[in-house]
Amino acid sequence: QVQLVESGGGLVQPGGSLRLSCVASGSIFSINTMNWYRQAPGKQRELVAAITSGGTTNYADSVKGRSTISRDNAKNTVSLQMNSLKPEDTAVYYCNADISTIRRRSFHNYWGQGTQVTVSS
Repeated sequence: QVQLVESGGGLVQPGGSLRLSCVASGSIFSINTMNWYRQAPGKQRELVAAITSGGTTNYADSVKGRSTISRDNAKNTVSLQMNSLKPEDTAVYYCNADISTIRRRSFHNYWGQGTQVTVSS
C-alpha cells in the first residue's frame, strides 16, 4: 500500500511564503514524476508544478518565478516552496506521483489527501 502525505499548509499573509512537503511511503520500488496540484473552491483541479525523477521541472504560468519544486529521491519526498503568495493562491494543494511498487512494477498514479493553503490578510 502506497501513501502520500502532505504537510506545510496554513494561513499566510499576501506576500508571504510557505513550503509544502510530501512524503511517499509503502512498498515503493520506483517513483517517476512527482506533481503538485491545487483546487480552489468552485474551480477545477490544476497542475501547479511537476518534477521528473531526473530533476526536470515544469510550472504553471500562474506560479512561475514564485515557486520552486524539488525532490529527494532517497527519501521519496517532494517539496514546493512558494513565495510572494497571492490571495488567488488559496486552494487545497495535493501531492501526486506515479509510483511502482515492489509487488507491481508497473506505474500507478497516487494522490495525497491535500493540505489547505489560505492567503489572506
